Amino acid sequence: MSKRIIAAGVSAALLLPSLALAESNQEIRAIRRELESMREAYEMRLRELEARLEQAESRAREQTVAPESAPVPTPQQPLPQTAHAHAPRSFNPALSVILQGSLNSYSQNPEDYALPGFQLGGEAGLPAEGFTLDETEIIASANVDHLFAAQTTIALHDDGDETEIELEEAYVDPLALPVGLGGRFGRFYSDIGYLNRFHPHAWDFRDTPLAYRAFLGRQYGDDGVRLSWIAPTDIYLSLGAERFAGNNFPAGESQRTLGDVQSLYLKLGGDVGASHAWQAGLSGLWVDAHDRAGDGHAHAGEADPEASFSGDSTLAIADVVWRWAPQGNPRQRNLKLQSEFFYRDESGDVTVSEGAASGLLDYDGTQKGWYAQAVYQFIPHWRLGLRYDWLSADNDLSVLDLGGFADADDAVAASGLNSDGHDPQRWSGMLDWSPSEFSRLRLQYNRDESRADDTDHQWTLQYLMSIGSHGAHEF
Repeated sequence: MSKRIIAAGVSAALLLPSLALAESNQEIRAIRRELESMREAYEMRLRELEARLEQAESRAREQTVAPESAPVPTPQQPLPQTAHAHAPRSFNPALSVILQGSLNSYSQNPEDYALPGFQLGGEAGLPAEGFTLDETEIIASANVDHLFAAQTTIALHDDGDETEIELEEAYVDPLALPVGLGGRFGRFYSDIGYLNRFHPHAWDFRDTPLAYRAFLGRQYGDDGVRLSWIAPTDIYLSLGAERFAGNNFPAGESQRTLGDVQSLYLKLGGDVGASHAWQAGLSGLWVDAHDRAGDGHAHAGEADPEASFSGDSTLAIADVVWRWAPQGNPRQRNLKLQSEFFYRDESGDVTVSEGAASGLLDYDGTQKGWYAQAVYQFIPHWRLGLRYDWLSADNDLSVLDLGGFADADDAVAASGLNSDGHDPQRWSGMLDWSPSEFSRLRLQYNRDESRADDTDHQWTLQYLMSIGSHGAHEF
């Protein structure tokens, strides 16, 4: 019996190391499998990040803002613009909705609004008095694939008793162009000047400067193509050329396959120390206008006339922006100074229609205008703004055909291009509160001396509400 017990004990003693070794080998294999799984997951994540980095670098080369290697202006504003910000999403686009509305009050009739010496076209008029749902913007943007990114902006706004749907922008950006080149094709806002490319929710005031109303019908966008280049320099340097169809003000009805509007622009920028950044630009817009529609000037008790211009129009714009934020951090305080100067030379024929009368005028005119504004965030979430606008027109008009008008003076007056020696000007002040980057309430007052005889005291209480995904603001 004792021999059997001893033999069993010896056998158990011999088996225990084998069992322990088997268990140890099993654990080692499990650890190795876990390590292999972690290594595969890490390598997959690394490949994803490298692909995202390559896409981001490609987008940075084609964008019209300064790349990472160039001086990048630091101050940012709430309610960022989604243009040029294509999030690297594989399936779902970045989607945002901007709600805008206002309560407007005028001391003069807004339907009689005019800028003497200038055709008013596009959306240059004043918003309706009282409560208005100004515009609702629906914006979607995403990478199409590794070669293209796309964005569209759909705007809904009231037009009388109806709601209009307008496709403001729908464009594609190539992502893989070499040597700092960028491009865009589709429908988009031109990059001339400084303010033109920004959507209304990104403006620092409720409305555009008078110069944008007079020269661009508030804002110029059209169907076309753009080629741009960012120089590999320490200072931000961008050159661009655009070609547009010419269907929108300040053009008219497109007559050529390759379009009737061309533009060139140059933009420079950089930092001055840690707290200051600047940008300056020069732009040119060449228009071959065909039947450019604009409002004329109505006589008392008569129907509003219509005036259309056909001829050559050349517009030059110079712009400068200066930003300040303590040590580049705009959250507590920041200041933005902005100014643009416009000069236009036009020549051609103007057809004026008023009731049964239809006259033809020979037109040769030069106009200029400028504005300057300052916006100061004095404490977090609160900003004050002040702006001054000025316009002047020197137009030569002679009658080629009275076409039913009583005399030449009536035909010239009906064109709306006779300034009568008056230079429109306006002072504006605003106060806004942005409790977050997605909401803003703004109070604005305009002392508008656009019309020769009457000063219009304009008050606006505006709200801006944003939901959804947003990119960063441009400079």
